[in-house]
Parts: sequence; C-alpha cells; structure tokens
Amino acid sequence: MSKLIKYVIIAILGFSGTPFAKAGTLDQRADSAYSTDNFELAAELYRQEMTEHGTSATLYYNLGNCYYRMGLTGKAIVAYERALRINPADKSAKTNLQFVNSRIFDRQGERGSFMSNSFDKAATLTSSNTYAWLALSLFLICIGCITLYIFSTNIGIRKCGFFGAILMLLACVAAGVLAVRGAKIASNPDFAIIISPSALLSTSPREPKNRQEEAMLLHEGTKLEILDSISVQNDSTGLKWLDVQIDNNHRAWIKSSDIERI
Repeated sequence: MSKLIKYVIIAILGFSGTPFAKAGTLDQRADSAYSTDNFELAAELYRQEMTEHGTSATLYYNLGNCYYRMGLTGKAIVAYERALRINPADKSAKTNLQFVNSRIFDRQGERGSFMSNSFDKAATLTSSNTYAWLALSLFLICIGCITLYIFSTNIGIRKCGFFGAILMLLACVAAGVLAVRGAKIASNPDFAIIISPSALLSTSPREPKNRQEEAMLLHEGTKLEILDSISVQNDSTGLKWLDVQIDNNHRAWIKSSDIERI
C-alpha cells in the first residue's frame, strides 16, 4: 500500500512539475547563453519560451537586449515597444528604448497634435488595468461621499460629502478614459518599425522607376504609422505595399518586408 502511494505521488509530481521545470530550464539556458555573449542562441531560447509559455514584458526586454547586441536595432526597438505595451511602467525597457532611439539615423518630426500626444503619454504612464482599478476605487469612494451627504446631519460633513462626490466622480471618469485609451494603444496594430538596414519609400505602391517616384530613404529603427495596405499583382516583388505616415509632413509607401509591426 505504501509503495502504491509512493508511485502515485511520484506520478503527480512528475506530470505537474515537468512544464515548470522546462520553463525554468529555458530561462536558465537563455540567461547563460547571453552571459557568454551567445546572443543568437539566447534570442532563440527567449522566443521559444514565448511560444511555449506565453509572452511577458521581461521576456521582450531580454529579447530586445539580445537583438541590440546582435546589431539588429530595428528588432530591438520592436521588442522594447512590445515590453512597454505589456508593462508601460517598465523603467528598464523605457531606458533602453530611449537609448536605442537616440542612436538611429533618422530624426522624425512630430506625429499628431500636442494635445493628443500629451493624452497618449498620460494613458501609457501605467497599465490600463491599473487605471481601471483606480477608476473603480474612485467610484467606491464617490459612493461613500454620497452616503455621507445623504445620511449625515452635520452640515460640514454633508458639504464634504457633496463636493467630495463631485471630485471623485470627475477623477473616476478621467481614470476610466485613460484606461480605455491605454488599452487601445496597447492593442493598436497600426504602428511598425523599419527592420531593414535601409528602405526606399515610394510615392505609389510599386518599386520606384525613377527619381520622381522615390519619396525618401529611411533607415532601420524608424517608427511608422500604417494607414492602409494594398497588394499589387503586377509588381515585380509580389509583396504587399503599405501606406505609412512618418510624421505630420511626410507620407509614402513602403514594402511590408521592410517593417515589423509592434
């Protein structure tokens, strides 16, 4: 009987422990490869970890470090951007993204208005879940203030409850709006990074045939907003072309093979 119990325990531990052990082994092998400057193997293992066990801000951050050390600036920026979409408060990813962006060749103008950019920056100060919980907390406080206003007989407390309820309601709405905007930004598929060493953009969705059809030359790491896409059957490349906005003053077409969506 004792042997049977022993075998059952071993079987349970074996089945339940295998995935976690495998995940830990992948992490350890990736970290070990990175520490020995084998960045290609480390990147492969981090990608395998994501495939088997899901993505995380930490994994994308580690993958971005690998890509940067491999000289793949564009892919490093994509990885850091993805890490910040999962955890906007990740200071390490923010620092590395700012550092890598400071080393890219192209300097872009403003995209969007000052107000919209400021709003988006506020929406990505922390995760949308954090803003959602904050909105819920403020709403409960608002209910508490309303309760004080209705049931208290003290004039001072009733005034505090009245004005407190208004203030909490406004703050609740603001937090809710930031939560919605943050979630939308985090799931927006319309931003991409150039991953080719250089990309010749066109004024139309086809390979430029002369200088007049050449829009501009951009380099690895430049961030673009995708506005539209089209597949041109008679184009020699047979690739999809994307209508992209570089900044408020520049818009052109680029081959899909030159970019990677964030």
